[in-house]
Amino acid sequence: MKSIQLKDSSIAEVQHYLQCAVAPRPICFASTIDKEGNINLSPFSFFNLFSYNPPVVIFSPVRRGRNNTTKHTLENVLEVPEVVINIVTYDMVQQMSLASCEFAKGVNEFNKAGFTMEAATLVKPPMVKQSKIKLECRVNDVKPLGTQGGAGNLIIAEVLVMHIDESILSGDGKIDQTKLQLVARLGGDWYCKVDESNLFKVEKPNTQLGIGIDALPASIKNSTILSGNNLGQLANVNIIPMVDPTFDDDTLKNIIQYYSINPEEMEKELHIYAAQLLNAGKVKEAWQVLLALN
Repeated sequence: MKSIQLKDSSIAEVQHYLQCAVAPRPICFASTIDKEGNINLSPFSFFNLFSYNPPVVIFSPVRRGRNNTTKHTLENVLEVPEVVINIVTYDMVQQMSLASCEFAKGVNEFNKAGFTMEAATLVKPPMVKQSKIKLECRVNDVKPLGTQGGAGNLIIAEVLVMHIDESILSGDGKIDQTKLQLVARLGGDWYCKVDESNLFKVEKPNTQLGIGIDALPASIKNSTILSGNNLGQLANVNIIPMVDPTFDDDTLKNIIQYYSINPEEMEKELHIYAAQLLNAGKVKEAWQVLLALN
């Protein structure tokens, strides 16, 4: 394994390795305004949710590595401590990228990138009309993380109001993750799109505490077939299930019948079938298959 001492690496190398490794990162498309009324719109991928009571998000405009200058966004929030964070979706990613160009102070990136300004309700900076989710925020604090090129400036912003396009809502009024098509930042020129082709669910940890992988029977824990993810699914029960005599599965019956004279092969086939069930999210069924060896 390659080990890198970051203190001995160039800024460009550190940037490359960290931005490729710490990913995907959501994108804060920040609209700000200075005390003269000049509007700025710029994306930042050092961005995340930090609290929901109070509702707080953070993002970080980094000092430029080549000349140690600061971003207009940072300068603006220091003058007018307000920001609108416009969430970036796939249908606006190219325009968002265009807005990241280092235009001169006073140039309105809304115009350069072809976005429509929409008045916010509580803060001075305008919103991006094309964005499906807009967060009007008050900047509570700005914490410099250094004075050298490449140093971030942590902007802590409290969300005052959210605007959500009804087209991305489900029938119960909640955001439908499959409709949003969020875009996330990777390293270099790479991005990723979140859509139904790459979405999956992970069951939340058992509220009664999972038994843990260390408590699984040895034949399961030491399986050469079941993956670490499979073991994690099995170990998220609060007790090892009992054999269910009503469990009826033709594949299970066929495996037992065909491999009954060869226990080792039967165990292998049962583990293969259990893995298929687990990969389909059928944990209860997988447990019943594995318990067939008892």
